[in-house]
Amino acid sequence: MFLWGVDQRIWPYLLTMVGLAITLATAVHILLQKKDTRSATGWLGLVWFSPLFGVGLYWLLGVNRIKRRAKTRYASREIVPLPDESSAVSASYVEECICKGESGLAMLCRLTEKVTRQPLMRGNTIVPLVNGDQAYPLMLAQIKKAKHSISLCSYIFANDRWGNTFREALHEARKSGVEVRVLVDGVGARYSLPPITWRLRKDGIPAACFMQTLLPWRFRYLNLRNHRKLLVIDGKTGFTGGMNIQDGNVLDQQPRSPIQDIHFHIKGPVVAALQKIFAEDWAFTTGEKLCGEAWFPHIAQGGAGVARGIADGPDEDFDKIHMVILGALASARKTIQIATPYFLPESGLVTGLRIAALRGVDVQILLPSEPNLRMVKWASDAGLDELLDAGCKVYKSAAPFDHSKMMIVDQAWVLMGSANWDTRSLALNFEFNVECYDRELASSLQQIFDRKVSAAKQVLLDELMSRNLASKMRNKLFRLFLPYL
Repeated sequence: MFLWGVDQRIWPYLLTMVGLAITLATAVHILLQKKDTRSATGWLGLVWFSPLFGVGLYWLLGVNRIKRRAKTRYASREIVPLPDESSAVSASYVEECICKGESGLAMLCRLTEKVTRQPLMRGNTIVPLVNGDQAYPLMLAQIKKAKHSISLCSYIFANDRWGNTFREALHEARKSGVEVRVLVDGVGARYSLPPITWRLRKDGIPAACFMQTLLPWRFRYLNLRNHRKLLVIDGKTGFTGGMNIQDGNVLDQQPRSPIQDIHFHIKGPVVAALQKIFAEDWAFTTGEKLCGEAWFPHIAQGGAGVARGIADGPDEDFDKIHMVILGALASARKTIQIATPYFLPESGLVTGLRIAALRGVDVQILLPSEPNLRMVKWASDAGLDELLDAGCKVYKSAAPFDHSKMMIVDQAWVLMGSANWDTRSLALNFEFNVECYDRELASSLQQIFDRKVSAAKQVLLDELMSRNLASKMRNKLFRLFLPYL
């Protein structure tokens, strides 16, 4: 009632004071929470020069709301056991047995250990699987062999022919008494309608969606997504990489939208890291705690590979993969080979690539020639000139769209998993990668990489600079939106 009695001439001043207070509070929040100077400067400019629009946009898109639920995630970690320490090795083991006197990768190993605080595990066998043609039959065979538990996490689990083949295999495993859990991202689940999670639940399979949203389906630019791809059988056999579950990955069947990709079959102690991150995500999403021998058995050593799981996300795991990549660029002595479907590195990674090339390291970057997101391609092309000028080699792979993700350093170290070379993967999504000190794995991946390069077209600086002004302006314009693509 008091407000109604206020002189109407005072209202504009009251509203101005309230608006100023909200703008000031928003500016304080930006200064305290934004670590990146450029990001903070941009948001501050937008907030002060366009208060109504800027404040609204910042609280809608600029705030990392996942931290509000971080306590739930921390609580889930309390019941998830660490990998068996009996298989853990130190950086000295890497230096003596893998590097054989070359200290670059041993230094990288020490960095990664401090960044991730996760053990480096020996006794692993890691085999690359090219496209769904190789990956899916083996994954389904392992699901059929399951005796105790199956954990499956995927960004996209399509309701199509191959998606339903997996659903039927999981249903049969469930009927035979195997404990099955399926986690699909809340946005990725709606890439096909109706979502396959409905049919999974109808089959009696516990299935959940990670951070469901009311925003439009197939909203590809939404933040805070679970982009991980994990399959663990009986806690001992794992699959991870960048491959979703959808018809497009099986090229022999000539799908409507074909996709090249690489996945990895893993045996050995590092599989516990895959199971650990799945259990955390499952507890975070559903509140159910997975524990016991069915989920976390003892895993015997069974190979020469040395590996470590690296979880990354916009919470307590923030920036870990990014730091590991920077360390790898600084540690490389001879070669760096990178394949990624989305290449929008921030300035630090660009500088790292340029310095590596200027040091004499052979830097090769393989990108898709036929992208599925044109805006990303335009923004990516706008940043290639400074890399080419420093001596990096860039190739555009032959069609179809290449979704492969891998990084090989000095023919001995491999980083593979779900993360792309863009801000969305390295800062805004939940990702899972594995670093491997394994010359045999590096050699097999290098052969795959070299075959792709031999069929690819090299991007030349002269050709890039000779493009018409309209194309250059378009690319540079979309480059401005790099943090949001």
